[in-house]
Amino acid sequence: MTPSKVLSAALPCPCGNKLAYADCCGAFHAGEAAPTPEKLMRSRYAAYVLQLAPYLLQTWAEATQPATLDFAEDGAVKWLGLEIKHAQAQGDDGLVEFVARYKSGGRATRMHETSRFKREPDGRWYYVDGDMHEK
Repeated sequence: MTPSKVLSAALPCPCGNKLAYADCCGAFHAGEAAPTPEKLMRSRYAAYVLQLAPYLLQTWAEATQPATLDFAEDGAVKWLGLEIKHAQAQGDDGLVEFVARYKSGGRATRMHETSRFKREPDGRWYYVDGDMHEK
C-alpha cells in the first residue's frame, strides 16, 4: 500500500514508537496482521497521518465500517501525536484508550477515545467503534 503522504521507511513511525516506520506500522500497512489491538490502533493512527484510506477501511469491522473515507472533508488536519493510556485484550475482544492530538484550521485539539476491537476468525483484529471522553 502506498501512503498518500510519502514517508521514508527509515524515519520514526508516526505512531510514536521509536522504531523506524518500516519496522513498525509500515509492516502492517504492507499487509502483515497487527498482533494486538494496541498495535492495530497505532497502525490506524499512522494511517490517518499518511492518509491511507484503504488500510483504514480494511481494518474496520464490516458492521460499523463507513462506505468511504475522504480526507479532503477533514480539511488540512495535521496530526501531532498519539498517547496510549490503556490497552487490553481478553480473548477476541480488545480495548484501547488513547489521546490523539491534531491541529485543524489553526486550532489544536485532543481526541480522547476508548476504542473497541474484535478479532475475527481470520485471526486479524478490527476496529469496531469507540466512545469519546468528555474534555
